[in-house]
Amino acid sequence: MIERLRAELAAAADPLKAAGMQAYMKSATPYRGVNLPQVRAISRGVFDAMPATCDEWRETVLELWRGARYREERYAALMLARSKRHRDCLTPDSMPMLEEMVVTGAWWDYVDEIAGLAGDLLRKHPKQIRPRMRAWSTDVNMWKRRVSIICQLSFKRETDLELLYANIEPNLSDREFFIRKAIGWALRQYAWTDPKEVARYVRAHDSQLSGLSRREALKNILPRSRGKVTRRAAPGRKGGPASLNANH
Repeated sequence: MIERLRAELAAAADPLKAAGMQAYMKSATPYRGVNLPQVRAISRGVFDAMPATCDEWRETVLELWRGARYREERYAALMLARSKRHRDCLTPDSMPMLEEMVVTGAWWDYVDEIAGLAGDLLRKHPKQIRPRMRAWSTDVNMWKRRVSIICQLSFKRETDLELLYANIEPNLSDREFFIRKAIGWALRQYAWTDPKEVARYVRAHDSQLSGLSRREALKNILPRSRGKVTRRAAPGRKGGPASLNANH
């Protein structure tokens, strides 16, 4: 099955695109030059024929991830990890798999998608996953800390604010771009739900938040209204496996 996926990705390859994609992502791993909708279509066609057992699902995700020769193969692994057909396979027992992918992926395009998977688990199994996210928020690995901060991006009114703030707090002084950006992104997303609370949090932590985190947090709150806050109109939602949006 994995060889079939590789063969179909090779057949769809565009070497001219590949160089630009690799440069944009600053990736040591080469690209085939296959755009994401094509990767998704190829992956769906291959994985639809895959046996549905959870053990085989996990083994295939990890085999594809670990043995990836091109970046699109890891995107396909992420798509399989998030497939609706295998949604019941994603359980708290999947956390070691996600942790391995975060640590070995170690770049925003992978990690942000894995954060979505961690968020799915947090929503379904808060008692098991909440302590894991708390532990990740102080981990030596920057990418695990990022996941702990952005794993609730899609939660809206279900956001566990206590957890969000607890995971932000030990990272407020971190000067790493991807952490500062994550803090601002998480707050900005919650501002669509409760702009007044985000403005309050920013005021309360003004001396601790970096300029980047502050700007990102307040981006969707009208400047004249940051005392009594109103929101800008929400944009159309971007997302999906390996969506590579510009929020990193």
